[in-house]
Amino acid sequence: MALLSQTEAQDILKKVLSFSTADECEATLNGSSGGNVRSARNSISTAGASDNVSLAVQSRFGKRTGLATCNEFDEASLKRCVQRAEEIARLAPESPEYVPLLGPQKYLASPGSFVQRTADITPDYRAQQIGASMALCDQRKLSSAAFFNDSSGFVAKRNSKGLEAYQKVSSVDFSITVRTPDGTGSGYAIANYSDLARFDAARLTRVAADKAASSVGAKALEPGKYTVILEPAAAIDLLNNMMGAMDARNADEGRSFLSKKGGGNKKGDKVFDERVTIYSDPTHPDVPDLTFAGDGRPQQKVTWVEKGVVKNLYSSRYWAQKAGIPDIPPPGGWIMEGGTQSTADLIKGTAKGILVTRLYYIRAVDPQTLLYTGLTRDGTFYIENGQIKFPVKNFRFNESPVIMLNNVEALGKPVRLSGSLVPPLKIRDFTFTSLSDAV
Repeated sequence: MALLSQTEAQDILKKVLSFSTADECEATLNGSSGGNVRSARNSISTAGASDNVSLAVQSRFGKRTGLATCNEFDEASLKRCVQRAEEIARLAPESPEYVPLLGPQKYLASPGSFVQRTADITPDYRAQQIGASMALCDQRKLSSAAFFNDSSGFVAKRNSKGLEAYQKVSSVDFSITVRTPDGTGSGYAIANYSDLARFDAARLTRVAADKAASSVGAKALEPGKYTVILEPAAAIDLLNNMMGAMDARNADEGRSFLSKKGGGNKKGDKVFDERVTIYSDPTHPDVPDLTFAGDGRPQQKVTWVEKGVVKNLYSSRYWAQKAGIPDIPPPGGWIMEGGTQSTADLIKGTAKGILVTRLYYIRAVDPQTLLYTGLTRDGTFYIENGQIKFPVKNFRFNESPVIMLNNVEALGKPVRLSGSLVPPLKIRDFTFTSLSDAV
């Protein structure tokens, strides 16, 4: 039942709304079907599959709201779900930030968000991909741990004001860590696609295996400020944290890196290097996404940062109305523009620096300046005269993505990770504060 057609999903939602006695009612169906395989020490450790559809009913009486969920779809269960939402709404306090449900909306088409061959993945296919990856590591006498996960599903919405939405999505995710037998060398690779045709487990495994083999015998360098090349897997988390902090209300109320002293926010200000441009586009062929937000607002192409200038902030509907600002929902994925150079090209153009494969265990130090701390791992290397000279021991870093994006030396060709397009970044004066014995 997980992958309902638009007609099947909307028929259920119409029935749900027909049971409502509330002033306003909105019903949302989420369906997903998929599977996963996990391996450790070159052996499959777990395999699983999931198939589920869930219904969420939001009922409103005046400014009081109640929410109930269920995953049974006979008439009696649907009625009970609506009744529970209405009972909760009658008991709830009035919301001081109430806004009415949206009426009919127009949504863009994003046909690339769902690919049938991804939805057709079988348990045999998952086993073959992980098997090939483990075999490659066996041949090279390396040990791997990997996770393959695929999912296909849909989201459908309908409310008593006439809003109607439906879209299907699919995705494939793969990550692998490869270690040398003595545990002193480690490599990592990760990928995420909507279309299975772009997935290549063998290529990703070779990348992780090469890094593991070449990171043995790491030397210690003094902590300090270095020019670094952050591979996309190293840059994604810090950039995601920054994009997650572009909320207008937090900025207006003084809790954000985009807050201005004395009040207001930095929309329209140049905050980053002029080479930094970031936008979102749910119809982008490489990172197709849902064209509507969770509250039903349309998702469209939005420029967040253009040539270093903050162009837009997202907000809740309540805050947009209160502040009189554009009503823009937060994006799903995002696209950071880059150049045409690969990571290898960036290395060739570096006199002295550090190549970072991955950052992990990232924690906030100062949320208002987006200062974070964390560790490098799975392959950190010293670069001299355009070549990787030797592996180095891992570092703890203290750095803000805002400072990073003001210290840009070069941007490489973006690649897809976690539903976003991220370029490798060459950054000067990246701050390493201490050494780490972690591999």
